[in-house]
Amino acid sequence: MFKEKVVIVTGASQGIGRQVALEFAKAGAKVVVADVAQKCGQAVVEEVLEQGGTAIFVKCDVRKPEDITELMEITKQKFGPVDVLINNAGKVQWKSPLEVTVEEWEDIIHTNLRSTFLCAREAAKQMIASGGGRIVNIASTRATMSEPHTESYAATKGGILALTHALAASFSNQGITVNAVSPGWIETGDYASLREVDHQQHLSGRVGKPSDIAKACLFLAQEANDFINGENIVVDGGMTRKMIYAD
Repeated sequence: MFKEKVVIVTGASQGIGRQVALEFAKAGAKVVVADVAQKCGQAVVEEVLEQGGTAIFVKCDVRKPEDITELMEITKQKFGPVDVLINNAGKVQWKSPLEVTVEEWEDIIHTNLRSTFLCAREAAKQMIASGGGRIVNIASTRATMSEPHTESYAATKGGILALTHALAASFSNQGITVNAVSPGWIETGDYASLREVDHQQHLSGRVGKPSDIAKACLFLAQEANDFINGENIVVDGGMTRKMIYAD
């Protein structure tokens, strides 16, 4: 499906990003694994190569605009213009809003939100020159619901949703679609250790896996799905639609 397509996945060394990178490689894409964690990122590349796929690792701190520019240039040199960008890089901070420093706030904003804009802008320059492309931003159900002490994360994910439809409008005449995927509870650790009560919080009867998000990214990145634009697809097993009452 994605044979010879060039796909960049940021934050691809572990968790959701890792699975997204692996699935695009299985579908025939030339994958750029972009992450600040070189050892883990190289391990993803090795896994792709062992499975007969094509991938390279590019060390990229998405908080740094110069790293993003270099990422796009290396991609073009190695594989050609980018066709698909998956903006997955991000981090969360659990800290009282009364204690969060300005530096900590800006670190989350720059990692999660500013990087999404800068990566999309730089990728779009190549996409426009080559006739179009697909941008998928990883947001979160926490854009519209919260737990205490997650203000910076919630703000960035809400910002990503707004940025998604704004970019879709700006690039609407350039053959580029921009959509978001909002994961719910996606277990990236020991899935077997989850309790039955954890699974039953979901209408689908189970907690999500990284592969669930990868499937949504593959769907949105298909050339044929150009009528989906500026949208946010919630992939949470129905958790945010389930009425839950305390006993």
